[in-house]
Amino acid sequence: MEGGPGARIREGDCAVLKRDEVFKAVSVLRRRKIIFEKQWFYLDNAIGHVYGTTFEVTSGGNLQPKQEVEETTTETKEAGTDNRNIVDDGKSQKLTHDDIKALKDKGIKGQEIVQQLIENSTTFRDKTEFAQDKYIKKKKKKYEAVITIVKPSTRILSTMYYAREPGKINHLRYDTLAQMLTLGNIHAGIKMIVMETCAGLVLGAVMERMGGYGSIIQMYPGGGPVRAATGCFGFPKAFFDNLHEFPLSKVQSLLSGTFTETLPAEPEENTLVEEDSNGLSEDKQQEPEEEPPPEAPMDINPTEERDAMDINAEDAEFKESKEKENKENVREKQIKQWERRKKLREAAALLREKNADGLIVASKFHPTPLLLSLLEFVAPSRPFVVYCQYKEPLLECYTKLRERGGVINLKLSETWLRNYQVLPDRSHPKLTMSGGGGYLLSGITVVPEKGRAECAHAEETKLEEPSSKRCKLQGLPC
Repeated sequence: MEGGPGARIREGDCAVLKRDEVFKAVSVLRRRKIIFEKQWFYLDNAIGHVYGTTFEVTSGGNLQPKQEVEETTTETKEAGTDNRNIVDDGKSQKLTHDDIKALKDKGIKGQEIVQQLIENSTTFRDKTEFAQDKYIKKKKKKYEAVITIVKPSTRILSTMYYAREPGKINHLRYDTLAQMLTLGNIHAGIKMIVMETCAGLVLGAVMERMGGYGSIIQMYPGGGPVRAATGCFGFPKAFFDNLHEFPLSKVQSLLSGTFTETLPAEPEENTLVEEDSNGLSEDKQQEPEEEPPPEAPMDINPTEERDAMDINAEDAEFKESKEKENKENVREKQIKQWERRKKLREAAALLREKNADGLIVASKFHPTPLLLSLLEFVAPSRPFVVYCQYKEPLLECYTKLRERGGVINLKLSETWLRNYQVLPDRSHPKLTMSGGGGYLLSGITVVPEKGRAECAHAEETKLEEPSSKRCKLQGLPC
């Protein structure tokens, strides 16, 4: 995947806009209006720049790279010892809202507006150094129209979804997703089964970790898989060649051996043409039968006759174009249906081998029936991970797996995350933190007890010693 340090923004790419801790995924297209954090702009000028470039929104919604300006610290050197004498009465700022609006209308940049706010503040020099930094940061966030365009990644997209739409990803936090990838031993060249209802975020994370090598079988409920977040990663087409999909409704029939998906012959253009030609010939044969009754002779003007002939010719052309469009639409539908059935058969063939290298489940459904049925397709000594927003379903799943057997190293864990502010002389945990990141059930598959007993019995009969040697050994004194 082209995502190195020097990757440049191209038209048609999937990119992520960043401003402070706010993210938004967009497609890079020319003359397309983007609205982000109460700012509107176009991405035309961003094409060709390196990912990670910071842009400033100018008049007319145009972007221009922000030039790094050395901040002069002459004004900020004077600082008070504490803020006890500062009274927030709203009179410390000499600039009014009308003055600030006039500065914006003149096209003055955000940095200059912030500088003028500092100069016209009567209490700025009395604040402590920390309070001054906080004041500058707050004003920059309000008046500087600055955005950064970054390359999509699992960390960025999971942070974006968790902050903006956590319900769509079942409140799956980014650190929990990282643990899932680690516990599932995701790497290139493996065969993974993924069952998720997180808008395709988990699927995209697995695809990114595998790097286009290996195969993935996505199990989906309903009519088709949802891959909204997967499309935001901007994977090349080669990544989707080894991505297969299989409906959950047909898992039981596949396990019982009753699944049959007949693949029709590949649709050919000749068959369609023959059918259309047969239809046309039939229409032509039927045309003479539907002759209208003879009408009384009338005097026809030559100009009216030419107009009628032109109208008939246009009607014939319209009918031909309409028939051609219908024929193309029918062919496209047949090709899509044939490709869908072919992919379904390929996915079923991969599942029948029952040698998957791992299983990841992160869905809104109860995990117990899903896990018990999908574990049948996983080879022994392979990891599996199940995510759930709540603890109780995973406890039931834990108990069922203990009763069933065939798994070891079962662990039910809860992830805990705390963000820290790291600044000189004021590093501390942030006041707000996430209440919970969900629960994980992980383990390793092994050969069940029944299969193990049969294997052990076969080995015993195969390596059994002769009776004479066994008698001699028994007769020896201890």
